[in-house]
Amino acid sequence: MKLAGRPVLVVGGGAMATVRARQLAEVGARVKLVAPEVREEAAALAAEVHRRPFRPSDVDGVWFAVAAAPPEVNRQVAEAAEARRVLLNAVDDPSHASAYTGGAIRRGAAVIAISTGGRAPALAGLLREGIESCLPEDLEEWVGVAERLRADWKRAGVPLPERRRLLLERLNARYSARREDERVPDPLP
Repeated sequence: MKLAGRPVLVVGGGAMATVRARQLAEVGARVKLVAPEVREEAAALAAEVHRRPFRPSDVDGVWFAVAAAPPEVNRQVAEAAEARRVLLNAVDDPSHASAYTGGAIRRGAAVIAISTGGRAPALAGLLREGIESCLPEDLEEWVGVAERLRADWKRAGVPLPERRRLLLERLNARYSARREDERVPDPLP
């Protein structure tokens, strides 16, 4: 979802609300936080903080909502979100969710998301960590290479099915060139 500059709601003030507020703030969303008690770390991430119980009108005007509260509050948020056609992620409460968040890996513009449909968030986290450990550190550079090549290929009329193969060849060539540059000369004649 493109949430940069858009208002979002986080209901709850504990550890998971703080995690979700951070994730939303990192993508540039304007976070409105509502809960009777709010951690200072969460409050610092929010554009608006309301230290009080949830009200259905809190959902008005937001693009996305997160319920990170007890199940009864999550149910109230779900009802209000559904009535307003706002997608809702209910943390550790998939029965009240209309959207699921997964583990996400961000390296610049490259984003890889892993989800279990809300059924096993811990597994999604483990999968995210495993996949992240396998990704190259320069993944953001790959995006730049692919972006430049895409523009060239579009101008040249290269068919979409051929572009992946060409991109793979170009990336492999980058690594081959690096390996050549890093070779240590053999000291023996």
